[in-house]
Amino acid sequence: MPRKEQGWVTFQTSEEEKKILEEFCQHSQRTKTEILRELVRGLNKYSSPPTSLPTAPEKVETHTYELEIINSKKPLKVSSRNVLKGVVKRVTTGTVNTEVTLEIVHKVELTSMITRVSAEELELVEGSEAYAVIKSNDIVIAKE
Repeated sequence: MPRKEQGWVTFQTSEEEKKILEEFCQHSQRTKTEILRELVRGLNKYSSPPTSLPTAPEKVETHTYELEIINSKKPLKVSSRNVLKGVVKRVTTGTVNTEVTLEIVHKVELTSMITRVSAEELELVEGSEAYAVIKSNDIVIAKE
């Protein structure tokens, strides 16, 4: 399938822009694709495009990046059969990971560690509905 049909975007950056992006990725421990997806999604908050754009320098060295845009509008299909609907009770965001606690039924809670980026993309906030998808071959129970 041609890249255009897969949702690829190709663009060029100056050497300075490339360095800024790479340093940001290293500092945030995220990929270029994750950073750029977040920036593109942030454009939704603008009802109209800006009236003026900054001008580019006349001569710049350019670098080409290709990003795969994943269409998240399709229903998710998973092999796990343990899917529990719940309500988000707590979201504790760390530098890299986020701890999310779902209340499945009254006083029954499940807590999971997911990446901060995943939590942001899922827009997990207290009071919202979410699903715990459990895939495990065994559960170990211990006692002191």
